[in-house]
Amino acid sequence: MIGMGLLAEILAQKAAEVAAISASSVAPRPSDDPPRDVLRALRRAPEGPLRLIAEIKFRSPSAGVLSRTLAAGARARAYERGGAAMVSVLTDRTWFDGSFDDLGAARAEVSIPVMCKDFVIDLAQIDRAWSAGADAVLLIVRCLRQGGLLPRLVEGARSRGIEPFVEVVDELEIEIALAAGARVVGVNARDLDTLEVDTERTKRVLSSIPADTVAVHLSGLRSGEDAAALAASRADAALIGEALMRRDDPIPLLEELVRGAAGGAKMSRKSS
Repeated sequence: MIGMGLLAEILAQKAAEVAAISASSVAPRPSDDPPRDVLRALRRAPEGPLRLIAEIKFRSPSAGVLSRTLAAGARARAYERGGAAMVSVLTDRTWFDGSFDDLGAARAEVSIPVMCKDFVIDLAQIDRAWSAGADAVLLIVRCLRQGGLLPRLVEGARSRGIEPFVEVVDELEIEIALAAGARVVGVNARDLDTLEVDTERTKRVLSSIPADTVAVHLSGLRSGEDAAALAASRADAALIGEALMRRDDPIPLLEELVRGAAGGAKMSRKSS
C-alpha cells in the first residue's frame, strides 16, 4: 500500500538515489535517437478510439510480484504488437523491481514512445531517464507541491526533449499542473492512501481538463468493457498496468482492451 507513510519512505529513498546519480556520470543519449512525439501518440482524434498506454512493472507494494515470463524488451514488443500507443516502464528498484536498464531495453524494441515512471524529485533523475531513452517522464503533483519543484521539473524535462506527464488526483492539482505548463495530465483513479479506485471522482476530474490538454485515465482498467466505458468519456488515453502484468502473455487482454477502446468510441459517436 502506498499510504502517506510509505510515500514519505519512498521519497526519502529517492533523495538518496538523487545523490548517487548526481555523483556519477550519465552517458549521453545518441544524437541519432531523437525523442518520439508523445502528444501525437496520445492525443485522441475527435472520432478516434481511446489511446492505450501499457505498463511494465514487475512488482508493486499492493500486488506483490507480477509476471516475469517476459523481460522488459520482449514485453514492450508484445505491447506494441497488441496495439498500445505508448509503453510506461517503472524504473524504481526498491519497491517495483524496475531499472533504467528496463527502460532502455523496452525503448530499443519498439517504435512507439516510452515513459519513465518513477517518483521524480530532481533533474538528475530526468537526466538519467533521458540517457536511458525516455520520451516522457512522470511527475506526481502530490510529491512536488513544495518549493516550486513542479514548474522547475516540467521546464527541465521539456528543455531536455522529454514530455512531462503530470499526475493529479483532483481539480486543485489540475490547476497546479496547468500553471506549471503541463500538456499531458493523468488522473489517478486510485487513491494513494487507501488504494481504493474512485471512478466517479476520476470521471469528474477528467471532465475538467481543458480540451487542448491531453487527458489520461490512470489505474483501474481491467477489461474491454472498462475500456469501452472510458472511451465514451473525456479521456484521450488510459494507462493499464497490473491487469496486463498479471498475464504471461498480455496480447489477448490488450487486444480486448483495444477493441473496447474502439467500440466505445463508436457508441459515443452514435449517441452524440
